[in-house]
Amino acid sequence: MNSERIALYGAKLDQLRGKGRLRALRRDSGADFTSNDYLGLAASPSMREALTAAVERGVPAGAGGSRLLRGNHDEHEALEEEAARFFRCERMLYFGSGYAANLAVLSTLPQRGDLIVHDYLVHASAHEGMKAGRAELVSAAHNDAGAVEDAIRAWRAAGGIGVPWIVVESLYSMDGDRSPLSDLIDIADRHGGFLYIDEAHATGVNGPGGIGYSAKLEGRDNVIVLHTCGKALGVAGALVGGAGVICDFLVNRARPFIYSTAPSPLQAAGVRHALTTLTREPERRARLHDLIDFGNAEFSARFGMAGSGTQILPIIIGDNIRTMRIADRMQSKGYDIRAIRPPTVPLGTARLRMTITLNVDRPTIARMLEELAGVIEEERA
Repeated sequence: MNSERIALYGAKLDQLRGKGRLRALRRDSGADFTSNDYLGLAASPSMREALTAAVERGVPAGAGGSRLLRGNHDEHEALEEEAARFFRCERMLYFGSGYAANLAVLSTLPQRGDLIVHDYLVHASAHEGMKAGRAELVSAAHNDAGAVEDAIRAWRAAGGIGVPWIVVESLYSMDGDRSPLSDLIDIADRHGGFLYIDEAHATGVNGPGGIGYSAKLEGRDNVIVLHTCGKALGVAGALVGGAGVICDFLVNRARPFIYSTAPSPLQAAGVRHALTTLTREPERRARLHDLIDFGNAEFSARFGMAGSGTQILPIIIGDNIRTMRIADRMQSKGYDIRAIRPPTVPLGTARLRMTITLNVDRPTIARMLEELAGVIEEERA
């Protein structure tokens, strides 16, 4: 082995380690305060039974090819049809992951001469999709609808004649705050544009029946929505919903869709079960929202500041190494809490990102927050 060839990579890893930004894989252990399995479906008995039943009726583990090359299974089409009814849109298209869906949509639909105005904190996968496309990009201040409209007006004044696209998350994954969707759709309407909404962390949790925060907007011809299936739905993949012609265009032009092996048909069967569960077991969402309210109240009492009001509870520490140390201490106490550091979040905002799921209960939430407050206070000393 030529050690000089790989020495560069080792040196770069050493630099990351020195900055407190080195990543490493870690097994899950302790009480779950880090996953996005909000409804506790991923390892639920009902999900196991649904997948077992799918295997027994002959659903294959693998698709065997892309959707356009014999990989299009009945389970994929059944999921897309059921999901379109559930989310109240004309049509849906199933992708292997939220990352692949964002990459496909944002590199394919906005055209040369168009403008994309995106929230500064939108998902990394959305950034990758936008960079891979041909439209002009402008970043807007977080959750600032006025800044979005100002960017569109400035572009028009400078001669922009294409279509403006507004790209946001409905519920932000690292801050737990909501996007001003009603203001943004008004802006899209005024300027003849599209609104693209990533509902990753709201799907299954928020909106009527778990439809998401975009429930009143889906079905409009200038709204495209992404619903990931690996968070509250407990499986994997992502559903993109919009007008039928939009989905047809993605089938014909989106390279991440055309040139990827189709998602496992078993995976699609699992998502179908999750959607059925949302309808048949509304008590899951009710229990989750009870825990969310409890967790936010406890958070406010322990830390003297309001929580996010959602299932995502961040507490910003700032320093990378100190954030890692606090996370390690909490993990040693039996709480699976992870440190989130740049570049996932902006410089100087390293944080502990805690989530509330049905995998924990009220006493565990209260104990965790009490111990966390103690550890943070000790770290300040």
